[in-house]
Order: sequence, then structure tokens, then C-alpha cells
Amino acid sequence: MIEVENLNKNYGDFAALKDVSFKVDSGEIVGFLGPNGAGKTTTMRILTGFMPPSSGTVKVNDIDIHTQSVAARRHIGYLPETVPLYTDMTVKSYLKFFGSLRGMARKYRESRIKEVLKTCRIEQYAATHIGKLSKGYRQLVGVAQAILHEPKVLILDEPTIGIDARQVVEIRKLIERLGKDHTVILSSHILHEISMICQKVLIIDRGRIVVQDSAKNLSARMRGVQIYEMEIKGAVEAVEQTLNSIEGVQKVVVSGKGDVRKYQVECRKGRDIRDELTSAVVSAGFSLLGLKVSEMSLEEIFLKLTMTKQD
Repeated sequence: MIEVENLNKNYGDFAALKDVSFKVDSGEIVGFLGPNGAGKTTTMRILTGFMPPSSGTVKVNDIDIHTQSVAARRHIGYLPETVPLYTDMTVKSYLKFFGSLRGMARKYRESRIKEVLKTCRIEQYAATHIGKLSKGYRQLVGVAQAILHEPKVLILDEPTIGIDARQVVEIRKLIERLGKDHTVILSSHILHEISMICQKVLIIDRGRIVVQDSAKNLSARMRGVQIYEMEIKGAVEAVEQTLNSIEGVQKVVVSGKGDVRKYQVECRKGRDIRDELTSAVVSAGFSLLGLKVSEMSLEEIFLKLTMTKQD
């Protein structure tokens, strides 16, 4: 659906993007992450046809965004970080205006306005002037504008920035619903949000894509070992001895007080030993109260990748 190959963008002597390449398949929700100044917004502006690259290609639904910009943009809905809203317009008149700009036929435009107002749950504000809306509802109006023409691709730049927690949840649910029918690229500084919504993560740093994978795969790749977190009731020394006797266990760290302790068990990567851990603990007569695989958080992965010095 989206194919980016060897994308470069130069501002004089400064290279904002350096050989950026990635692919987003149809129906994916992809999180696009990077520190401030890493090249996220530049990439998004090129993807949406707002800015030409210095070199490289971007194809949306097999259409080149640079050489066939108008045709490609018919398939794209874009919500920039600063939403271009006209505060003296009502919500409905604003959507009608954008529908006219896109050349939507009147009957189709009117039916789509009703649909997007319902989808974004802002029907009750159709006759309200945008200037009277809260930041969260303005964001929802921006999303409604982005999906008005039924694009195949949605590119959302910081859609939850500056809004309250309740509306963050509302917009997150909306993105999840939209992801069932659209390909979505989502940029956000709220990494927990990305890990909850997105199937794949792209991380850009200093103009280069440093990784593209699922958060789960990234955790396994970057940690180098597999870690299990266990909660066990029993004599501490005996429990430790039992865990250390299992093949593949490299290290056991104990925390807590009393008979019930937490045990962090470090093992070689590439083999799931949960069955062995469970069997050994229960057979030894201890009570196993909890067992889960510990994964690196997206925050940890992000910091590790973007704080590494590059040439």
C-alpha cells in the first residue's frame, strides 16, 4: 500500500532524511517514532505530497506521490500536528468546504458528512462553530476531514497531543476502528499509546530508519536474553536452588519479603521454558502464584536505539 525507497531530503548542506526505505502493507496500523528533529514530520509531509523529496520514491497504492501527486493524494487522508481549522466555520460547513475542495459530488459529499460525523461521534456539534470546541473535539473534526473522501491511507501526526485523558481514549478507540478499513501511519510521543494500537513500529533517528518490526519482536531482538517474572511461595534458598537447576537458566534475581517472593529468571534467548519452570516449582512442593514473560517496553527500546551514537 505504501512503498518508500531511498528517500532523501536536503535543506542546503543539511540532510534531513538519508536513504529512508520502508513498506506498509494494506490494513496495517504502524507507529512512526523518533526524537524531535529526527525526520518524522518531514517524512510525513513527503508521503502526503506536501513536500517533494530531494531524491527517492514514494508510492501510495502503486501511484507515485511525486509524479502523480493529485492521483495519489486521492487515496490519502492527512491529519497534521497543527490541524488547519477555520474557527469561524461550523463543523458541518468546514467539512462541506473540504469536500468541495476535493471535488466530491454534492449528494456523495452530504452523505459522507453524515457518516464521518457519526464515526467521529461529533454529530451534536455539527452546527457549532469550531472556535467554541475544546482541543479534543477540534482533533476529532480534523480526523473527520481526513477520512471524508474515504481514503485508503491515513497519516496522523500526533493526533492526541494536548488533549485530556478522556479524549485521548476516545481518539485511540477511533483510530482502532479506522484501522479495520484503512492503512494507518500514526506518529505519537506517547509510546504506550503506540504499543497499544500499532502492529508494527518504525523508528527514525537523525534522518535514518533504525528499525522496523513489531514491538514484541523488537523486545526479543534487543534484550538478547529471555526473562521470566515469577511469584512463588516457599523457602527462598530452596526455590532459588530449584530454579537454577533448570537447563538454560543463567541467572535468578529475588525481590520482596516473607514467604512469597518475586523471582526474575534470566534464560538463553530462543527457547520457551515456561513448562519446565512450572513443572520444577510445583514438583518441588512450592506454590506458583504467577508466571509471565517480561518484555522490554517500547520506551526502553526507543531510548536504546535513539541514544546510540551514529556516524
